[in-house]
Amino acid sequence: MNRGEAIGLIEAIGLATAVEAADAAVKSANVRLIGYEACKGDGMSTIKVAGDIGAVKAAVDAATAACAKGRGVWATKVIARPSEGIEKLIYNSETVGYNPPVEPKAEVVTIEENEETAEINSEE
Repeated sequence: MNRGEAIGLIEAIGLATAVEAADAAVKSANVRLIGYEACKGDGMSTIKVAGDIGAVKAAVDAATAACAKGRGVWATKVIARPSEGIEKLIYNSETVGYNPPVEPKAEVVTIEENEETAEINSEE
C-alpha cells in the first residue's frame, strides 16, 4: 500500500450488486481494485478500491449510484490515509482478487567437495 493512498470500501447487498459496484467504481475514476471480501452474513460483499482521495471518493459515489436500482449498497467508507496498523484488515487472504507480493526465495548453492579439492585442502 502506498502511504499517500486512500482506501474506499463499498458494502453491497449480494454478489451481483457488488460486481456492479466494482465495475462502476473502476470505470468512473482512476482507482485500483484491490478485490472483494464476502461478509459473514446477509449475503453482503465488500468491494475494496485504492487511489488518491478524490478518485476514491468519486469511485465510491459512482458505485453507490449504480447500485441504487438493484439491491443497493449497505454502507460505504473512504479512509484518506489509513494507518499502517489497519493494513492487515484491508490487504488479507480473505480478499478475493488480492494477490500478496511474493518475495523471491534465496537460491541455495551447495558445493560438493571432490577428492582433488580435499587433497589440496589437506596439503595447506
